[in-house]
Amino acid sequence: MYLIHQYSRDIAVPSGSILMSTGCYLVQTDDGRNILIDSGMPPDADGSDPPTEESAGILAQLRELGVRPEDVAVVICTHFDIDHVGHHEHFINAEHIVQREQYEVAVSGAERFASGRSHWDAPGTQRRLVDGDVELMPGLRLVETSGHAPGHQSVLVTLPGTGPVLIAGDAVSLERQFSVDRQPRSYEDADRLRASTRKLLDLVSREKVALTVFHHDGEQWRKLRRAPEAYE
Repeated sequence: MYLIHQYSRDIAVPSGSILMSTGCYLVQTDDGRNILIDSGMPPDADGSDPPTEESAGILAQLRELGVRPEDVAVVICTHFDIDHVGHHEHFINAEHIVQREQYEVAVSGAERFASGRSHWDAPGTQRRLVDGDVELMPGLRLVETSGHAPGHQSVLVTLPGTGPVLIAGDAVSLERQFSVDRQPRSYEDADRLRASTRKLLDLVSREKVALTVFHHDGEQWRKLRRAPEAYE
């Protein structure tokens, strides 16, 4: 599994600033399938302050790993926020897997997801809607974790060497939030967010998760093994 870093940026908060990252994840199966989890921010969408650290473009990093867009068999969509769907339209041959609740909220015209619609709803997209927790294949499980967004999903990947790795997505975007006492943002569903956090804490304990990746935690990403290095 490859952790593909896109950029990190210092974001002002009342206590000072925090380093926020974004990117995506590539899982390669024993039978040769390429599975992409999310696809980062579109290159023309973010006009905020310059990044503190910027990596090569996501498509360029995939090419360095020998993966062309047409080689991706599955795109797992944690949710449809713009910074998670930025290159979906390039993977038009792939099956795009999303929770039914997230898709139905987004396709109904929810303003939050409208800016990314040209990416997550590109013409010809092959979509599979799922409901709740799903074992997608041996060693890869989708975990419904609503709260940050309706129908958000996290992903549990069990690697032969590393063991279970949890891609939390935005269910828990920063390590310091991984507590049932966390404070939700104004647009989040507090009850569902805390229930999903509790669910993931239980999963980490029960499955003896070796690594939890907090998607926007720039300080953690500095310590992670990033593409072209891999977790095996």
